[in-house]
This record gives sequence, structure tokens and C-alpha cells, in this order.
Amino acid sequence: MNARQTALQILCAVYDDGAYANIALNKYLVRHELKETDRRFITELVYGTIKAGDTLLWILQQYSKIPIKKIHPIIRSILRMGIYQLVFMDKIPASAACNESVKLAKKYGHPGTVKFVNAILRAITRNSDKCDFNKVSNDKISYLALKYWHPRWLVKLLINEFGIEQTENFCQFNNTDPPLSFRCNTLKNNPAELLEQLTQKGFTCHQSALCQEGIICTKHPSLVNLMELQTGQAIIQDVSSMLVAHVLDPQKDDFIIDMCSAPGGKTTHIATLLENTGTVLANDIYEHKIKLITDNASRLNLHNIKTNIADARLLGNDYKYTADKVLADVPCSGLGVLRRKADARWNKTAADIEKLPQLQYEILESAAKAVKHGGILIYSTCTILKRENTAVIERFLTAHDDFSIDPIDAFLPQQLRGRGNMLQLLPPYDDTDGFFIARLKRIK
Repeated sequence: MNARQTALQILCAVYDDGAYANIALNKYLVRHELKETDRRFITELVYGTIKAGDTLLWILQQYSKIPIKKIHPIIRSILRMGIYQLVFMDKIPASAACNESVKLAKKYGHPGTVKFVNAILRAITRNSDKCDFNKVSNDKISYLALKYWHPRWLVKLLINEFGIEQTENFCQFNNTDPPLSFRCNTLKNNPAELLEQLTQKGFTCHQSALCQEGIICTKHPSLVNLMELQTGQAIIQDVSSMLVAHVLDPQKDDFIIDMCSAPGGKTTHIATLLENTGTVLANDIYEHKIKLITDNASRLNLHNIKTNIADARLLGNDYKYTADKVLADVPCSGLGVLRRKADARWNKTAADIEKLPQLQYEILESAAKAVKHGGILIYSTCTILKRENTAVIERFLTAHDDFSIDPIDAFLPQQLRGRGNMLQLLPPYDDTDGFFIARLKRIK
């Protein structure tokens, strides 16, 4: 298969079979040895087409007399991919985008669909004015949604919380290419050595200014056979996520509970900072996710992690007043990490987000039960919405005079201090994933 046919099959797995984009893409890249140029092209084509989402369908509808829903799914995917190349990939000749899309239509369609694909894409090349977003510029929500490839409901939600200017910055940032971040496993390696090893293997990378274990890579070859990952010298984790373990501040021989642990990035970081002393109870509600934690722990040579399967909303009842520290990294809308997950913005609904604060509060309540007197409770999310962050903490503190906010600055790098007693990272301004961390202390 050529690169476009490969990309099409991955897109069909996502659109028609409900596969996650990153998993479907990685499965293919692992199974096949590809030229670096093909790997990068397939990745950009898949992620870009998925990110552009409804914007591509809107463009298609400007040229098609056939309603979108009546176009056969695989032909719709071919058109999405072709439109993405024509409108958003500057280095792809229009002739190549059209001709290769027609070849795919011949392979997967019939003569009528071949003519249809050819007619749509040629029409776009001849008259691009029809897909000019400025025609909806009087509707600011629709305009931003189309221009920056976000669902309309999400743009509206962000405008209500942050205003138009910040919303535009968020949406624009979500379409940038995220750097790859490694966390050095300090039990097997040190950051300086890891940086040198990666550089020698063709990575363009530097040590993070926010976390000493973090290595940020802006360009990199395939990770399929990277020994540093296979032997546990490093693990992939965003730097903003690494801050959580440092704010938790594990001390030798602590008993620490991670309420929602899978896939184990924060759990293994905490266990590493404990230097294999104490115990980290890694809990998750799904049995199949526990294996991700145990696999990571084994590869990183960690022996102080104990796994547990339970509903986090109930877990605190089993460990009342036993834990030195508890981490509640709760399920959230994930609006701080949209640039990393091509399909995430299209897999959410406003109704889904409305349900989250109550779930988050119930997990936080459960986590609090497990904290010893004088112990620490960390609440964290990878979102930017106040309703999931400060509002949950404020509700909790109103109901709990046995906990207080513990100032966070002492556990943060210098450049993140002075923002108040809780940390909110905002993607366009901090150049990280969006992340929220609050540190609470049991005082009664």
C-alpha cells in the first residue's frame, strides 16, 4: 500500500470502527517498516484530517449536491483526506491530491463515485472562494469553529468562560504540533545522559526548564525500536503531568494512594521519587488498565507499586486515615490536551462535560477519607475549565473544615510561582498541556 492508502485505512478504522487515532496509527507504524518521509506524511495526513473534522465536511457541502450522510463512508473519508491536502497542506501539489484521491475512489468505489470524487476536488481547485470561512464571519462562534477545526458547542463553551480572544488562542494552539516529552527514569539513568543518548540517535531535544527529569523533543525519528523506552531508561510523559509528583512531594517510606492511576505515568513517577521505598497503591476501575501499570512498573524496575481494582468513589472507605499522601488525578474533559489527541475534540459532548464535576467531587471526597492527620491530598486534572478545577476545590473546602489549601509555590519551579495557592497551566501562555493542580492538607 502507498502512504495515502495506508492513511485511508487508518481513517476508516477511526471513523467507522470507533478506533482511537493514536492507537490505530501506532499499531500500523509498529507493524511496518517505513521510510521516515512516509511515516511523517501518514502521521500528518491522519492526524490533520481527523483534527480538521467538521470543517472538512463543511467545505465538502459547499461543493456537493449530495447530503453528507448519503455519501458512502469510505468515499467520504477519501474526500475528507483529499480536501485536507488541497486546502491545508501547502506542500502537496493540487494535481497529486486530486489524482491520488481518484485512484483510491477507483479501488474502493465504482465509476459513479470516481466521477464524484474527481468533480468535487477539481471544483475546489478551480473555485476556492466557495469554501472561504469569511462568509460566516458575522457568526463569531461558527467562524472560529470552522477556522480552527473545533466543534461549535466547544467554541461557545470556551467563549463563555474565557472570552473570544483567549478562545481563539486556545483553538489555534490546539492545532499546533506537540513536542514529545520523555521522563528520565532516575533509577536507571540521569537526564544529562539521556539527553546525550537521544541526541546521538537523531533527536532534536533539550532538558525541560519546568522539571529536571523532563526531556523535550521537537524532532525525532521513529520510536518503534528506541532502546531507552524498551529498557525503562525513560517513559513518555508530558512535563505538565510530571509536576504532579513533585507537588505531591513523596518522602521515603510513605504510603501513597493514586486513586485513578492508569496508565501509570504519575504512579511510576511517584514510585521513582520514593526510590523504591514505601508503597504506592495504584488503583483503577478497569482490570485491563491495571496491566498498563504493571507493565510500566516492570520496565522501569519499580518494586514498590501495589495495584488495586476499585471504584475510586468507594476506595477511601477501605483505607480511612491510612495514607500519608493521596493523589486524585480525576477523569476530566481533557480540554488541556486537545493538541495531543487528534480525535478528542470530536468525541466529546457538552452533556459529557456537565456530568464531570459531580464525579470529580465524589472521587475527591473518597480520596480525603484515606488521608492521615497532617497528610496531603492532591487534586489534579488535564483541563482548563474552572467548573472542573477551582469550583470543585471550593465546594470541597466549604464542606470540609478538616482540610485547608496548602501553598503550592515551594514545590514548583521558579517560573511558575506567584500564581496563587493553586496552579492552572494554560496551553497558549505556558507552552505546555493545560493542567490544574491543588495541594490540600488535613488539619483535623
